[in-house]
Amino acid sequence: MAGWQFWIDRGGTFTDIVARDPAGALHTRKLLSENPSRYQDAALAGIREFLCLAQDAAIPPGAIETVKMGTTVATNALLERKGAGCLLLINTGFGDLLRIGNQARPRLFDLDIKLPSMLYQRVAEITGRVAVDGSVIEALDEPAAFAALVAAKADGIEAVAIALIHAWKYPQQEQRLGELALEAGFLQISLSHQASPLLRLVPRADTTVADAYLSPVLRRYITQVSAGLGGAKLYFMQSHGGLAEEQQFSGKDAILSGPAGGIVGAVRTAGMAGFSSVIGFDMGGTSTDVALYDNAFERSFETEIAGVRLRAPMLAINTVAAGGGSILSFDGARLRVGPESAGAYPGPACYRNGGPLTITDANLLLGKIQPEHFPAIFGPDGNQVLDGEIVAQKFLRLAAEISAATGTARTTEQIAEGYIAIAVANMAHAIRQISVQKGHDPADFVLTSFGGAGGQHACLVADELGMETIFIHPFAGVLSAYGIGLADFLLLREQAVETTLEEAAVPQLQAIGDRLGDTAIAGLAAQGVPAHTIGIKSFAHLRYAGTDPALQIPFATLPEMRAAFEAAHRKLFGFVTPEKTLVAETISAE
Repeated sequence: MAGWQFWIDRGGTFTDIVARDPAGALHTRKLLSENPSRYQDAALAGIREFLCLAQDAAIPPGAIETVKMGTTVATNALLERKGAGCLLLINTGFGDLLRIGNQARPRLFDLDIKLPSMLYQRVAEITGRVAVDGSVIEALDEPAAFAALVAAKADGIEAVAIALIHAWKYPQQEQRLGELALEAGFLQISLSHQASPLLRLVPRADTTVADAYLSPVLRRYITQVSAGLGGAKLYFMQSHGGLAEEQQFSGKDAILSGPAGGIVGAVRTAGMAGFSSVIGFDMGGTSTDVALYDNAFERSFETEIAGVRLRAPMLAINTVAAGGGSILSFDGARLRVGPESAGAYPGPACYRNGGPLTITDANLLLGKIQPEHFPAIFGPDGNQVLDGEIVAQKFLRLAAEISAATGTARTTEQIAEGYIAIAVANMAHAIRQISVQKGHDPADFVLTSFGGAGGQHACLVADELGMETIFIHPFAGVLSAYGIGLADFLLLREQAVETTLEEAAVPQLQAIGDRLGDTAIAGLAAQGVPAHTIGIKSFAHLRYAGTDPALQIPFATLPEMRAAFEAAHRKLFGFVTPEKTLVAETISAE
């Protein structure tokens, strides 16, 4: 008989678990992600509860068949700047390249500009450079590079990121520096031609540094979980929506690990009900994630998260700081919701840990949350229901504060409804960004609501957007975990080509796509995926010459690709310029 399977989403507030027992029945459980007085790791704690083991007991070998996880470990390390010490190796004269960046100013009129901190701890400029045609302009100074690596290792730096000019196409010098880093004792070595084999040094180096910075933290967590599983197979959800075995899971692919599981779950469950055009609405404890699916997953290839530019395939998820744990405040003139969150600990006021008022508390006051139907996991022993009394007291004090400041008397219920209206407006705006701004009418989609707080707000959000259909799965409260169990194993491979799209170039581009597909098949086969279950899709990323944004188009004949590109360009931008030359920027295989 097969063992247990566990599908787990370790979120910022709750860890959700869907368990499949040896007989095939599904069970669900929620635990607080942080509860230091009761357990060290929520995922292992939940598994032990299902197996009826004490929290200090070892999980017996053979009891578990597989564990599939999504985790916020890498995301939190990025947000809190708690990654590994990192050394950046880059060409001479480019040591400050990532600090200069691309000169984007998201807040144009700020006089006091706050630059995000760099992820790397130290930069070493390396003598050695190749030209755009691959010829060696400057030989690699191996002794100086090795000395810099040894010095960094001696100073406790744990990871090295290597990014050189033109290495996306001519990686030999990067490969040699990687060998030297291994000789110097580094275990985490990220090479830019592997992390992001695309044009433009700034985003390629940014992605490589992020991978080096986050991977050791991720590796420590993976080791901790794996050691407690009794030898069970462990797989992780990647940001692009596919699973990978634990050894193939790296920092750059982990940023949207949990939210990606939710989008996959929303699409798969809605598809079972006959819906092919879906807007996923995932409202959790810390934030709300929204994404659009119109017969295909939408992915973004360049993303900025917590001030860090990343160029890696990710599901196109828009996140807004409006979750059940978003803190409610009054600044003397207006009500404010978030962006700060009460998190799992202390959590909302009703969690019995002395936390602040939050959206969850507002819903409790209004009767949308019934304590007797909520998990009894609160209090010092983790066995009490939500505390409605403290919520009522805090709202009364808040009502008095608002009345004194504004001269307007409001009931506690009116104040709670005002806070919820603000949160709903924020969430509806996030959905407009992924739909209306990209040429889609939300009314043409079904709103798939999930997450612990989604059902409390789905009707209000749908009304705000003119949507008529809402789909809520029985596992909506743990749909990210369920989606991780439903996800496919997936590899994406990309290669920059930067060539004019014309008939003579199509066979060459086809050959590159075939090669990428072959490497992806080999990668999945190495993870134990049966060859007969593997399918391949090839894409060309096209743009007009002289423009910047490239659109992903299924690889086909030249007339078909041009027609598909023009249709996508017209939908997104409202016009086409057929007289312009088309450029194939990148070829990818999925």
